[in-house]
Amino acid sequence: MKKLLKNDGVQTFLASLLCIILGMLIGYIVLLFINPAGAGKAIMDIMRNFFNFSNPLMQLKRFGNTVAKTMPLLLCSLSILFSYKVGLFNIGVAGQYCIGVCASLYAALAWHWNWFFCMTFAIVAGAFAGMLVGLLKSLFNVNEVISGIMLNWIILYFTNMTLNKVKEVASPYTLYIDQVNPGAFLPNAGLDKLFNNNQYITIAVPIALVVTIAVYVVLNKTKLGYELRATGLNAKAAKYCGMAEKKNMILSLVISGALAGLGASLLYQTGYMRWECTSASVPAMGFNGIATAFLGGLNPIGAIFSSYFIQHITDGGSYVDKSMYCSQISDLISSIIIYLCGFVFFMKYAFNKVLNKKKEPVNNANAKTDKGGEN
Repeated sequence: MKKLLKNDGVQTFLASLLCIILGMLIGYIVLLFINPAGAGKAIMDIMRNFFNFSNPLMQLKRFGNTVAKTMPLLLCSLSILFSYKVGLFNIGVAGQYCIGVCASLYAALAWHWNWFFCMTFAIVAGAFAGMLVGLLKSLFNVNEVISGIMLNWIILYFTNMTLNKVKEVASPYTLYIDQVNPGAFLPNAGLDKLFNNNQYITIAVPIALVVTIAVYVVLNKTKLGYELRATGLNAKAAKYCGMAEKKNMILSLVISGALAGLGASLLYQTGYMRWECTSASVPAMGFNGIATAFLGGLNPIGAIFSSYFIQHITDGGSYVDKSMYCSQISDLISSIIIYLCGFVFFMKYAFNKVLNKKKEPVNNANAKTDKGGEN
C-alpha cells in the first residue's frame, strides 16, 4: 500500500481528486449562503449536467455538446503543460487561441478555403504568436508572462478588427459558416451518429486525442522531449551539456502556440460558436486550460480527464434554477478548483512527508540494533 501511495501518478490523482472535492464543497457552501433552500439540488444539477434530461437520446446529444467543447479545452491544456515542461508559463495561450479563431474564421468566410487549410492556417497563426513570446524571452529576457498578457490584448483587438469584415450587418457576430462556405466545416466522418446525430461531433475528437498521444510521446519518449525537460529543470546545466536552451525555449512556445491555434479551429470550424466582434476580453478557454493542465498533473493523458471534468461542470451550470442562482455559479466552482490546483504539488509534498515520517521510527530502531550488534 505504501509503495502504491509513493507512486507519483497515484499522488497526483489523489491530490487532484482532493482539489475537486474541496472545490465542490466550497461551491456548495457558497450556494447555501445565496439560497439554502435549493443548494443541494443546484450542486447536483451542476454535477449531473446532461443527465438532467430524462430522455436517453437527448442525454446522448447533450453529452456530445460537452465532448465538442472539451476538445479545444484539451488542446489549451496541452499548450500550457508543453511550455511548462521547459520552465515557461505560457499565459499567452489565451491570445494564441484567439488568433487561431481569427485565422480559421477569416480564411473560411473571406477566402472560402476548405476545412484543412483553415485549420492549418489557425495552427500557423498560433505558432507565430507563440514564437513572438519565445523570441522576446530568449533574445531580450522579457518575462513570458508579461509579454504573453500584453500580446493577449493586442491579438484580441486585432481579431475584433479583422473579423469585423466578415460579420453580420445587423449583429456583432460573424457570418454563419454553413451559409457562406460549408466546405470549411470539419467533416463528421460518421461520428455524429454516435451522439444521436449531433452535428458538432466531428473529426475534431480523434484529432485532439491523437495530438494528446503525440505530445505524450514527444515529451517522454524522444530526444527532443528529454532536452526540453532538461532545459526546464535547469537551463544553465542544459547549456553546459551542449543543449541549445534558447532554441528549446522558442521551439517550446512555437509548439505551445500551435496547439492553442489548433484548439480554436477544432471548435469554431464545427459551427458550435461564432465570434462576437465587440468582445472585450479574450476567450476563457485559454485560461481554463491552466486549470486542466494542473488538475491533470501536467500529464497529457491526465489532461483528457481533467478537461472533460471542467467542461462538464461548466456546462452543468446552465441547468441550475435561474430564479435562485445564476448559471455562472459553475464558473465560480471551476475558479475555486483552479485556485486549489496551485496546491497540488504542496499536497504531494505533504503525502511524501507523512509516508517518510512513518518510516523514521523503523529506521532508528534498526540503527540502534546495528549499533548494539557492533558493540
